[in-house]
Amino acid sequence: MEQIRQQDVYLRKQKLLLIKVVHTLVWVFYNVVIFYLLYAVITNRIDKWVWICLGLIVLEGLVLLVFNKMCPITVVARRYSDSTKDNFDIFLPNWLARYNKEIYTTIVLISVLILAYRLVLG
Repeated sequence: MEQIRQQDVYLRKQKLLLIKVVHTLVWVFYNVVIFYLLYAVITNRIDKWVWICLGLIVLEGLVLLVFNKMCPITVVARRYSDSTKDNFDIFLPNWLARYNKEIYTTIVLISVLILAYRLVLG
């Protein structure tokens, strides 16, 4: 019976590890999207990729709204962990995992403001 319990714990840890890897890769992808958007509007390179980035960001925002401001990957990870840490499901420092939405929402809003400025005055 104890061996079955250990196997269950091992499988839960392995599943959580896979989730953390996937979640971190998704986070890196969205960093590329957000920072490309910021770079493009600062350098006035408004191209199709800017609009693709905005579409992806809006899509991410809609997903977060549907999941009550929570990433669906976090919802899945909750099945495999009782941790109360903000970074239990991603390979980020705890402070960054805690303030991730605030930091990146601010960067996106600044990017959109610069984009609006470029479109109106450009």
